[in-house]
Amino acid sequence: MTEGLFDTTGAPVTVGIDVTGPISAYTVKLADGSPVGRADFVDAPGADGVRIFFHTEVDQEFGGRGLAGLLVREALADSVRKNLTVVPVCPLFARHLKRHGDEFVASGGVFRRATPADIALATRAARNGA
Repeated sequence: MTEGLFDTTGAPVTVGIDVTGPISAYTVKLADGSPVGRADFVDAPGADGVRIFFHTEVDQEFGGRGLAGLLVREALADSVRKNLTVVPVCPLFARHLKRHGDEFVASGGVFRRATPADIALATRAARNGA
């Protein structure tokens, strides 16, 4: 869990990882522990070290506080620490890497475009895990 983070209002938040459900996710929580957002992913079976991010969502009442961007940045930083290849199916992750991909790579990150198989895996996970 990453502590010492703040949203754009200055409110403290934490980002952690939840691998207990059918879909794994990085989650952002308020100081009281209430979850308010998540970045869903699946790890590609048989492709060691490939993490496919396919959906990011923040509760509507907390929109505009920079939480989705915080989730993306923390998930990518964790992917670097774990030597994972990131596959951005989620438009938010794809847009972030389009803008900041060089910085991500310079920090040790690796990413690649999604293949049809990656998209199919993410679609199955979303259908079966929801």
